[in-house]
Amino acid sequence: VIDTISLTLDGIAVRVNKGTTVLEAAQIADIYIPALCYDPDLESTGDCRLCVAEIEGVPGLPTACTVLATEGMVIRTNTPQVNEARRAALQPILAEHPIECLICDRRQRCKPFDICLRNVSVTERCVICSKNMNCDLQQAVDYIGVTELPPRRKTKPRPIDNSNPFFRLDRNYCILCKKCVRACNEVTGVKAIEMTRTEGHEQVSPINSSTLLESICKSCGECMARCPVGSLIPKETRQPEREVKTTCPYCGVGCQLYLGIKDKEVIGVSRGARDNEVNTGRLCVKGRFGFAEFIHHSERLTQPLVRQNGEFTETTWEKALDEVARKLSRYQPDEIAVISSAKCTNEENYVTQKLARAVLGTHNIDHCARL
Repeated sequence: VIDTISLTLDGIAVRVNKGTTVLEAAQIADIYIPALCYDPDLESTGDCRLCVAEIEGVPGLPTACTVLATEGMVIRTNTPQVNEARRAALQPILAEHPIECLICDRRQRCKPFDICLRNVSVTERCVICSKNMNCDLQQAVDYIGVTELPPRRKTKPRPIDNSNPFFRLDRNYCILCKKCVRACNEVTGVKAIEMTRTEGHEQVSPINSSTLLESICKSCGECMARCPVGSLIPKETRQPEREVKTTCPYCGVGCQLYLGIKDKEVIGVSRGARDNEVNTGRLCVKGRFGFAEFIHHSERLTQPLVRQNGEFTETTWEKALDEVARKLSRYQPDEIAVISSAKCTNEENYVTQKLARAVLGTHNIDHCARL
């Protein structure tokens, strides 16, 4: 039996499981609390200080992501004191971040190649960023009501790492939330990146390497999936019109994901499926980046082929299977071998070995181990 507790959030009575944080309780109650360094798969640190809240009986403004909810707790998440503390926490972030998009009231109407009416010299603006309208920093600025931005610090442009074939690291957009480093350590255990200090500034860097490609990075994209801004972004940035949930075909593990669809074509993987117990939203490099290229490849087979007069011609599945059965019947069981595939599920592989042993009568069955 799971113990539950009751608490009050902004006047709303909420019941949650024991061990739930205040931030998680707010999410259950559909109450938005800005949080740039929080991720449900990572240990909460409260570094960004945006999720502060007033809790009766607790001094100061504790971070909601690190405080466990208790029975009878009374919490206020949207008071003048709380929002003033959040504005103060945003100041150093905004002073380092490209800020053209954050207070522009036209960003929902602009298109990528429109002339910027606020500043004709602005080219790297919100509509160019692939995180536009899906940016946690934009959402936080809008919610807190920031209307004036601090002066930009005069710093040199930070290096962009384009070496990875699937995503890029643009340090100019980085807000130092450290979620990418924590994901690489806590979720994948690869430990390919770290926080370093260069010319007096912190930045994300590959460990013992100058680029991601040269490092031990596995290109799984778990860091990219958790980046709250446009610092880690896929090189394929087309936005899907809709999503379709499916099971990854690359191996038999059974990870589920959402394919992004645009103009009736698969343009890539939008995200992993968090509600699937197998992968809980996590994906490997093949599952996250390995779809669009082969699905629409010009050489992909979409119909069975049979050899006629020395050339392959398309046929129906019924005719193809009849041809396979006819030719297999010419051989003795010991003359037949069956090779299964790691792209099949465990159940399909089981049926394949059953076909080999029970139907064809052969024990010559092997598995390709990979693909």
